[in-house]
Amino acid sequence: MQKNDLILRVLKGEQTERVPVWMMRQAGRYLPDYMKLKAKYDFFTRVETPELATEITLQPVNQVGVDAAIIFSDILVIPQAMGLEVLMEEGKGPSLPRVIQTQKDIDALRTDGVEESLRYVTDALSLTKKELNGRVPLIGFAGAPWTILCYMVEGKGSKTWDKAKQFAYTQPLEAHNLLQKITDITIQYLIAQVKAGADLVQVFDSWAGSLSPADFKIYAQPYLLQIADALQPHAPVILFPKGTWHAIKDLGQSSASGIGIDWCIDPATARAFAGNNITLQGNFDPAKLLAPIPDIRKAVKEMIDGFGHHRYIANLGHGITPNVPVDHARAFVDAVKEFGVNTSFKK
Repeated sequence: MQKNDLILRVLKGEQTERVPVWMMRQAGRYLPDYMKLKAKYDFFTRVETPELATEITLQPVNQVGVDAAIIFSDILVIPQAMGLEVLMEEGKGPSLPRVIQTQKDIDALRTDGVEESLRYVTDALSLTKKELNGRVPLIGFAGAPWTILCYMVEGKGSKTWDKAKQFAYTQPLEAHNLLQKITDITIQYLIAQVKAGADLVQVFDSWAGSLSPADFKIYAQPYLLQIADALQPHAPVILFPKGTWHAIKDLGQSSASGIGIDWCIDPATARAFAGNNITLQGNFDPAKLLAPIPDIRKAVKEMIDGFGHHRYIANLGHGITPNVPVDHARAFVDAVKEFGVNTSFKK
């Protein structure tokens, strides 16, 4: 029995007694208890040990009061499952020693056996689901094909993603072959997450905004829509292509249940683009959590007033940063719970 199913009801388009709230990267470095585990275990030990991943996943539910848990993992487990090495060095971010450059490289990538190779994620989901005992819904996730391609081709983080874009523009056939391979394994992975206990899933296209609107329609949108279509019979899907306000109208007509939006579009414009048949999620600037608490509360009220109480999930416009004080994160969540009450709700 789900005690708090606000997010699930909102994604179905139902009226709710208040706006639900969670935060991207809510299980992470702003929490002192997370930092204690980080000091003891390296990144992939934390990700690949179900008991540790579960403990980390539950921390923000217990300490900040969010309305959903999101499994502690990483989008780059997919390149790992496909046969690429991923290194995670403290302070440097992810790196892939071997990058994709040719069709031969693409042919060598695995797309089967994901349920076995990423069993540690599904085991963590099952354990977390059991520990939650219906308190809040559990979110599974994956990186979107374009964002995963960026890392596979670039080999590390980038401000411009020049190598990834050069690959797409000079080898479009190979780029689409790679994107399709990533899409196929991602669909299998997300379905496995739902079977293991995820109540909904989110697809993070963190670097979608590096593409022009025209190129987004070529290299990102078709694969996001494939994933949404494939998952629709299994669980609600939230698509989050950061920095793509121009795609909200198209995605609003997709089989996804929700669209995540960043802070670079105002609520009224986002709603006008999306229409009323899809739930919007966002769009608080994570840096604003560094503001004084009264300013956070004021900004939350303005955000909720802008989106309204229907088909809306309060969240950040991207991940919470490590320098946010815990009491500021809690103030954000508490403000949503206060200002997000729907006074016209009738059971």
